[in-house]
Amino acid sequence: MKFIEKKYVQMSIMEKQKYIKIIKDKFERKLSKALDLTRVSAPLLVTKESGLQDDLSGVERKVSFDILKDGKELEIVQSLAKWKRFALDKYGFDMHKGLYTDMTAIRRDDQMDETHSIYVDQWDWEKIIDRSDRTIDYLKRTVKKIVKAIYDTSQYLKTKGFVGVDICPDVYFISSQDLLDMYPDKTAKEREYLITKKYKTVFIIGIGDALSDGKPHDLRAPDYDDWSMDGDLLFYHAVLDMALEISSMGIRVDKDSLVQQLSKAHKEERLEYAYHQSIIKEKLPLTIGGGIGQSRLCMLLLGRAHIGEVQSSYWDRDTLDKCSDMKIELL
Repeated sequence: MKFIEKKYVQMSIMEKQKYIKIIKDKFERKLSKALDLTRVSAPLLVTKESGLQDDLSGVERKVSFDILKDGKELEIVQSLAKWKRFALDKYGFDMHKGLYTDMTAIRRDDQMDETHSIYVDQWDWEKIIDRSDRTIDYLKRTVKKIVKAIYDTSQYLKTKGFVGVDICPDVYFISSQDLLDMYPDKTAKEREYLITKKYKTVFIIGIGDALSDGKPHDLRAPDYDDWSMDGDLLFYHAVLDMALEISSMGIRVDKDSLVQQLSKAHKEERLEYAYHQSIIKEKLPLTIGGGIGQSRLCMLLLGRAHIGEVQSSYWDRDTLDKCSDMKIELL
Protein backbone atom coordinates (compact mmCIF):
# COMPACT_ATOMS: atom_id res chain seq x y z
CA MET A 1 0.00 0.00 0.00
CA LYS A 2 1.39 3.41 -1.00
CA PHE A 3 0.31 5.54 1.95
CA ILE A 4 0.97 9.31 2.03
CA GLU A 5 0.62 9.78 5.78
CA LYS A 6 0.84 13.58 5.74
CA LYS A 7 -2.30 13.63 3.57
CA TYR A 8 -4.21 11.42 5.99
CA VAL A 9 -6.51 12.85 8.69
CA GLN A 10 -7.18 10.56 11.64
CA MET A 11 -10.88 9.97 12.36
CA SER A 12 -12.71 7.87 14.90
CA ILE A 13 -15.07 5.14 13.74
CA MET A 14 -18.05 7.15 14.93
CA GLU A 15 -16.88 10.21 12.99
CA LYS A 16 -16.59 8.11 9.86
CA GLN A 17 -20.05 6.66 10.36
CA LYS A 18 -21.49 10.16 10.73
CA TYR A 19 -19.92 11.45 7.53
CA ILE A 20 -20.70 8.30 5.54
CA LYS A 21 -24.38 8.91 6.25
CA ILE A 22 -24.09 12.56 5.21
CA ILE A 23 -22.30 11.70 1.95
CA LYS A 24 -24.71 8.95 0.94
CA ASP A 25 -27.86 10.95 1.68
CA LYS A 26 -26.62 14.12 -0.04
CA PHE A 27 -25.14 12.48 -3.12
CA GLU A 28 -28.18 10.28 -3.66
CA ARG A 29 -30.42 13.36 -3.78
CA LYS A 30 -28.00 15.22 -6.05
CA LEU A 31 -27.71 12.29 -8.47
CA SER A 32 -31.47 11.75 -8.59
CA LYS A 33 -32.13 15.37 -9.44
CA ALA A 34 -29.28 15.73 -11.94
CA LEU A 35 -30.29 12.71 -14.03
CA ASP A 36 -34.05 12.68 -13.30
CA LEU A 37 -34.01 9.31 -11.56
CA THR A 38 -36.52 7.56 -9.29
CA ARG A 39 -35.41 5.12 -6.62
CA VAL A 40 -36.58 1.50 -6.99
CA SER A 41 -35.95 -1.78 -5.19
CA ALA A 42 -33.59 -4.26 -6.81
CA PRO A 43 -32.94 -8.01 -6.66
CA LEU A 44 -30.05 -9.68 -4.90
CA LEU A 45 -30.66 -12.97 -6.75
CA VAL A 46 -31.18 -13.96 -10.39
CA THR A 47 -31.47 -17.26 -12.23
CA LYS A 48 -28.70 -18.27 -14.60
CA GLU A 49 -31.02 -18.84 -17.58
CA SER A 50 -32.49 -15.35 -17.35
CA GLY A 51 -29.29 -13.88 -18.80
CA LEU A 52 -29.56 -11.00 -16.33
CA GLN A 53 -26.35 -11.82 -14.47
CA ASP A 54 -23.52 -9.39 -15.16
CA ASP A 55 -20.51 -11.45 -16.23
CA LEU A 56 -18.14 -8.52 -15.65
CA SER A 57 -14.96 -9.47 -17.54
CA GLY A 58 -16.28 -12.98 -18.15
CA VAL A 59 -13.95 -14.95 -15.88
CA GLU A 60 -15.30 -14.24 -12.38
CA ARG A 61 -16.98 -17.08 -10.47
CA LYS A 62 -20.49 -16.33 -9.28
CA VAL A 63 -21.75 -17.15 -5.81
CA SER A 64 -24.61 -19.58 -6.39
CA PHE A 65 -26.81 -22.03 -4.52
CA ASP A 66 -29.87 -24.19 -5.08
CA ILE A 67 -33.09 -23.66 -3.15
CA LEU A 68 -34.98 -26.32 -1.26
CA LYS A 69 -38.43 -25.97 -2.84
CA ASP A 70 -37.70 -26.77 -6.50
CA GLY A 71 -33.94 -27.16 -6.74
CA LYS A 72 -33.61 -24.05 -8.90
CA GLU A 73 -30.07 -22.65 -8.95
CA LEU A 74 -29.81 -18.97 -8.09
CA GLU A 75 -26.87 -16.60 -8.40
CA ILE A 76 -26.07 -13.57 -6.27
CA VAL A 77 -25.77 -10.64 -8.64
CA GLN A 78 -22.37 -9.20 -9.54
CA SER A 79 -24.07 -6.02 -10.75
CA LEU A 80 -27.47 -4.97 -12.11
CA ALA A 81 -26.38 -3.71 -15.53
CA LYS A 82 -28.88 -5.86 -17.40
CA TRP A 83 -31.72 -6.04 -14.87
CA LYS A 84 -32.10 -2.25 -14.88
CA ARG A 85 -32.95 -2.17 -18.57
CA PHE A 86 -35.68 -4.73 -18.05
CA ALA A 87 -36.98 -2.75 -15.08
CA LEU A 88 -37.24 0.50 -17.06
CA ASP A 89 -39.51 -1.27 -19.54
CA LYS A 90 -41.50 -3.20 -16.94
CA TYR A 91 -42.16 -0.15 -14.75
CA GLY A 92 -43.17 2.04 -17.69
CA PHE A 93 -40.58 4.82 -17.44
CA ASP A 94 -40.88 7.68 -19.94
CA MET A 95 -38.24 9.01 -22.31
CA HIS A 96 -35.26 10.61 -20.53
CA LYS A 97 -36.49 9.33 -17.16
CA GLY A 98 -34.66 6.70 -15.20
CA LEU A 99 -34.12 4.70 -12.03
CA TYR A 100 -31.46 4.21 -9.42
CA THR A 101 -31.10 1.65 -6.70
CA ASP A 102 -28.85 0.52 -3.86
CA MET A 103 -27.02 -2.47 -5.30
CA THR A 104 -25.18 -4.91 -3.07
CA ALA A 105 -23.26 -7.82 -4.50
CA ILE A 106 -20.59 -10.38 -3.76
CA ARG A 107 -17.61 -10.69 -6.10
CA ARG A 108 -15.72 -13.62 -4.66
CA ASP A 109 -12.80 -13.34 -7.11
CA ASP A 110 -11.98 -9.68 -6.52
CA GLN A 111 -8.44 -9.27 -5.21
CA MET A 112 -8.80 -7.63 -1.82
CA ASP A 113 -6.68 -4.52 -1.39
CA GLU A 114 -7.05 -0.91 -0.28
CA THR A 115 -9.73 -0.20 -2.90
CA HIS A 116 -11.30 -3.64 -3.54
CA SER A 117 -13.55 -5.77 -1.38
CA ILE A 118 -15.46 -8.97 -2.07
CA TYR A 119 -18.53 -7.02 -0.90
CA VAL A 120 -19.70 -4.43 -3.43
CA ASP A 121 -22.06 -1.56 -2.72
CA GLN A 122 -22.96 0.98 -5.35
CA TRP A 123 -25.67 3.15 -6.77
CA ASP A 124 -26.80 1.45 -9.95
CA TRP A 125 -28.66 3.79 -12.30
CA GLU A 126 -30.22 3.62 -15.77
CA LYS A 127 -32.32 5.95 -17.90
CA ILE A 128 -34.12 5.77 -21.23
CA ILE A 129 -32.63 7.66 -24.15
CA ASP A 130 -33.57 8.30 -27.76
CA ARG A 131 -31.56 6.85 -30.63
CA SER A 132 -30.29 10.36 -31.39
CA ASP A 133 -28.76 10.42 -27.87
CA ARG A 134 -26.43 7.52 -28.64
CA THR A 135 -23.42 9.83 -29.06
CA ILE A 136 -20.17 10.61 -27.28
CA ASP A 137 -21.45 14.13 -26.69
CA TYR A 138 -24.48 12.84 -24.76
CA LEU A 139 -22.21 10.55 -22.75
CA LYS A 140 -19.96 13.49 -21.85
CA ARG A 141 -22.88 15.67 -20.76
CA THR A 142 -24.08 12.90 -18.47
CA VAL A 143 -20.61 12.42 -16.97
CA LYS A 144 -20.39 16.14 -16.22
CA LYS A 145 -23.69 16.00 -14.32
CA ILE A 146 -22.42 13.12 -12.18
CA VAL A 147 -19.15 14.91 -11.46
CA LYS A 148 -21.05 18.04 -10.44
CA ALA A 149 -23.14 15.97 -8.02
CA ILE A 150 -19.92 14.58 -6.51
CA TYR A 151 -18.33 18.03 -6.31
CA ASP A 152 -21.44 19.55 -4.70
CA THR A 153 -21.47 16.74 -2.15
CA SER A 154 -17.84 17.41 -1.29
CA GLN A 155 -18.62 21.08 -0.76
CA TYR A 156 -21.65 20.26 1.41
CA LEU A 157 -19.49 17.98 3.52
CA LYS A 158 -17.31 20.95 4.47
CA THR A 159 -20.34 22.76 5.88
CA LYS A 160 -20.92 19.79 8.21
CA GLY A 161 -17.61 20.07 10.03
CA PHE A 162 -15.26 17.97 7.89
CA VAL A 163 -12.27 19.83 6.46
CA GLY A 164 -12.92 17.98 3.27
CA VAL A 165 -11.01 16.78 0.25
CA ASP A 166 -10.60 19.03 -2.77
CA ILE A 167 -12.39 17.64 -5.83
CA CYS A 168 -11.72 19.05 -9.27
CA PRO A 169 -15.11 19.81 -10.87
CA ASP A 170 -13.71 19.97 -14.42
CA VAL A 171 -13.59 16.64 -16.25
CA TYR A 172 -10.77 15.84 -18.64
CA PHE A 173 -12.03 13.50 -21.37
CA ILE A 174 -9.69 11.25 -23.31
CA SER A 175 -10.19 8.11 -25.38
CA SER A 176 -8.43 4.92 -24.34
CA GLN A 177 -6.66 4.88 -27.72
CA ASP A 178 -5.39 8.46 -27.33
CA LEU A 179 -4.22 7.57 -23.83
CA LEU A 180 -2.29 4.60 -25.22
CA ASP A 181 -0.76 6.83 -27.90
CA MET A 182 0.27 9.29 -25.19
CA TYR A 183 1.98 6.64 -23.03
CA PRO A 184 2.78 3.72 -25.40
CA ASP A 185 5.37 2.18 -23.05
CA LYS A 186 3.08 2.10 -19.99
CA THR A 187 0.51 -0.40 -18.78
CA ALA A 188 -3.17 0.56 -18.70
CA LYS A 189 -3.07 1.19 -14.94
CA GLU A 190 0.10 3.23 -15.25
CA ARG A 191 -1.56 5.31 -17.98
CA GLU A 192 -4.59 5.90 -15.76
CA TYR A 193 -2.36 7.05 -12.91
CA LEU A 194 -0.34 9.48 -15.02
CA ILE A 195 -3.31 11.14 -16.70
CA THR A 196 -5.36 11.33 -13.49
CA LYS A 197 -2.52 12.77 -11.40
CA LYS A 198 -2.14 15.47 -14.05
CA TYR A 199 -5.81 16.40 -14.53
CA LYS A 200 -7.33 15.17 -11.20
CA THR A 201 -10.77 14.26 -12.66
CA VAL A 202 -10.66 12.11 -15.79
CA PHE A 203 -13.10 10.12 -17.90
CA ILE A 204 -11.55 7.52 -20.20
CA ILE A 205 -13.78 6.73 -23.19
CA GLY A 206 -13.82 3.35 -24.91
CA ILE A 207 -13.44 0.36 -22.58
CA GLY A 208 -13.70 -3.21 -23.82
CA ASP A 209 -12.63 -3.16 -27.47
CA ALA A 210 -9.10 -3.94 -28.63
CA LEU A 211 -6.77 -0.96 -29.11
CA SER A 212 -3.90 -0.59 -31.58
CA ASP A 213 -1.69 -2.83 -29.42
CA GLY A 214 -4.26 -5.62 -29.74
CA LYS A 215 -5.43 -5.39 -26.13
CA PRO A 216 -8.42 -3.58 -24.56
CA HIS A 217 -7.72 -0.85 -22.04
CA ASP A 218 -9.69 -2.99 -19.58
CA LEU A 219 -12.05 -5.95 -19.81
CA ARG A 220 -15.76 -5.23 -20.13
CA ALA A 221 -18.64 -7.65 -20.72
CA PRO A 222 -19.76 -7.59 -24.37
CA ASP A 223 -23.49 -7.47 -23.76
CA TYR A 224 -24.35 -4.32 -21.83
CA ASP A 225 -22.07 -1.34 -22.65
CA ASP A 226 -21.46 -0.27 -26.22
CA TRP A 227 -17.65 -0.37 -26.20
CA SER A 228 -17.43 2.71 -28.41
CA MET A 229 -19.52 4.83 -26.03
CA ASP A 230 -18.62 3.76 -22.50
CA GLY A 231 -15.92 4.64 -20.03
CA ASP A 232 -14.51 4.93 -16.52
CA LEU A 233 -14.60 7.96 -14.22
CA LEU A 234 -11.39 8.43 -12.22
CA PHE A 235 -10.37 10.85 -9.48
CA TYR A 236 -6.90 11.47 -8.12
CA HIS A 237 -6.75 10.16 -4.55
CA ALA A 238 -3.93 11.99 -2.76
CA VAL A 239 -3.76 9.78 0.34
CA LEU A 240 -2.89 6.74 -1.77
CA ASP A 241 -1.32 8.69 -4.65
CA MET A 242 -3.46 6.79 -7.14
CA ALA A 243 -6.23 7.02 -9.71
CA LEU A 244 -9.41 5.89 -7.97
CA GLU A 245 -12.19 4.61 -10.21
CA ILE A 246 -15.54 5.85 -8.91
CA SER A 247 -17.83 4.89 -11.78
CA SER A 248 -18.05 2.62 -14.80
CA MET A 249 -20.82 3.66 -17.17
CA GLY A 250 -21.89 3.97 -20.76
CA ILE A 251 -24.50 4.00 -23.47
CA ARG A 252 -25.85 0.48 -23.67
CA VAL A 253 -25.75 -1.87 -26.64
CA ASP A 254 -28.39 -1.80 -29.34
CA LYS A 255 -29.06 -4.87 -31.48
CA ASP A 256 -26.21 -4.16 -33.91
CA SER A 257 -23.49 -3.50 -31.34
CA LEU A 258 -24.69 -6.46 -29.26
CA VAL A 259 -24.20 -8.90 -32.14
CA GLN A 260 -20.85 -7.36 -33.10
CA GLN A 261 -19.46 -7.46 -29.57
CA LEU A 262 -20.66 -10.99 -28.81
CA SER A 263 -18.96 -12.09 -32.02
CA LYS A 264 -15.70 -10.41 -31.01
CA ALA A 265 -15.90 -12.03 -27.58
CA HIS A 266 -16.89 -15.44 -29.05
CA LYS A 267 -19.99 -15.45 -26.87
CA GLU A 268 -22.67 -15.81 -29.56
CA GLU A 269 -24.46 -18.48 -27.51
CA ARG A 270 -25.75 -15.71 -25.24
CA LEU A 271 -28.05 -14.58 -28.03
CA GLU A 272 -30.42 -17.32 -26.90
CA TYR A 273 -30.98 -15.68 -23.49
CA ALA A 274 -34.21 -13.77 -22.91
CA TYR A 275 -32.37 -10.49 -22.21
CA HIS A 276 -30.39 -10.66 -25.43
CA GLN A 277 -33.42 -11.66 -27.50
CA SER A 278 -35.30 -8.66 -26.13
CA ILE A 279 -32.55 -6.37 -27.44
CA ILE A 280 -32.37 -8.11 -30.82
CA LYS A 281 -36.14 -7.81 -31.23
CA GLU A 282 -35.99 -4.19 -29.98
CA LYS A 283 -38.42 -4.87 -27.14
CA LEU A 284 -36.25 -3.07 -24.59
CA PRO A 285 -35.65 0.69 -24.59
CA LEU A 286 -32.33 2.25 -25.55
CA THR A 287 -30.57 3.32 -22.38
CA ILE A 288 -27.54 4.82 -20.70
CA GLY A 289 -26.46 3.68 -17.26
CA GLY A 290 -23.74 2.76 -14.85
CA GLY A 291 -22.65 2.12 -11.32
CA ILE A 292 -21.17 4.52 -8.77
CA GLY A 293 -19.30 2.96 -5.89
CA GLN A 294 -20.77 4.01 -2.54
CA SER A 295 -17.81 2.99 -0.42
CA ARG A 296 -15.38 4.25 -3.07
CA LEU A 297 -17.06 7.68 -3.05
CA CYS A 298 -16.93 7.84 0.75
CA MET A 299 -13.30 6.76 0.67
CA LEU A 300 -12.51 9.55 -1.79
CA LEU A 301 -14.43 12.36 -0.11
CA LEU A 302 -13.20 11.46 3.39
CA GLY A 303 -9.61 10.90 2.30
CA ARG A 304 -9.46 7.35 3.62
CA ALA A 305 -6.53 5.03 3.04
CA HIS A 306 -8.52 1.78 2.87
CA ILE A 307 -12.02 0.89 1.70
CA GLY A 308 -12.44 -1.08 4.93
CA GLU A 309 -12.58 2.25 6.78
CA VAL A 310 -15.97 2.98 5.23
CA GLN A 311 -17.32 -0.55 4.71
CA SER A 312 -17.74 -3.65 6.84
CA SER A 313 -16.36 -6.67 5.00
CA TYR A 314 -13.98 -9.61 5.38
CA TRP A 315 -10.25 -8.88 5.50
CA ASP A 316 -7.41 -11.38 5.71
CA ARG A 317 -4.93 -11.32 8.59
CA ASP A 318 -2.16 -9.72 6.53
CA THR A 319 -4.42 -6.76 5.67
CA LEU A 320 -5.54 -6.36 9.28
CA ASP A 321 -1.95 -6.39 10.54
CA LYS A 322 -0.71 -3.88 7.94
CA CYS A 323 -3.55 -1.47 8.66
CA SER A 324 -3.00 -1.81 12.38
CA ASP A 325 0.70 -1.00 11.97
CA MET A 326 -0.21 2.17 10.06
CA LYS A 327 -2.91 3.09 12.60
CA ILE A 328 -5.65 2.68 9.98
CA GLU A 329 -8.78 1.52 11.77
CA LEU A 330 -11.10 -0.71 9.73
CA LEU A 331 -14.83 -1.06 10.46
